[in-house]
Amino acid sequence: MAHHYVSHIVWTGNRGQGTAGYRSYDRTWDIAIAGKSVIHCSNDPLLGGDPHKMNPEDLLLSALSACHMLWYLHYAAVDGVVVTRYEDQPMGMGEVGPAGAGRFTSAILRPSIVLRTGSDEAVARAIHGRIHEVCFIARSVNFPVACEPTFSFTD
Repeated sequence: MAHHYVSHIVWTGNRGQGTAGYRSYDRTWDIAIAGKSVIHCSNDPLLGGDPHKMNPEDLLLSALSACHMLWYLHYAAVDGVVVTRYEDQPMGMGEVGPAGAGRFTSAILRPSIVLRTGSDEAVARAIHGRIHEVCFIARSVNFPVACEPTFSFTD
């Protein structure tokens, strides 16, 4: 079954002269999809972007983490593991080649998961190994993605 996704990217960096010169415009844009909150974005700060705005690398890493989380929560519910909190601080590693082109070389997801006391930690841990078989984003990237979860319990 085919799925279709659309986005709407609007360049916001025209300072009045467009791209008349390399330094005459900002590397900013909005993700402005009808009916959804606008996300203000910029280029990576290493490439002259605004460090206070999301950049493409942030968005890719965040999408990878969010997809993993959503599948994790699904499998946890199906497998009887009660998750009460889930946070992740993923890290992407990249490289820039001699010509200046960059790419991700790997990513590590580092979810911190709080389980309700009585949940089986072995089952909770095993769920992570199944997610890369189904996560749309993880199945779409061409770099390895590792997962290093930590667990704690609450009543």
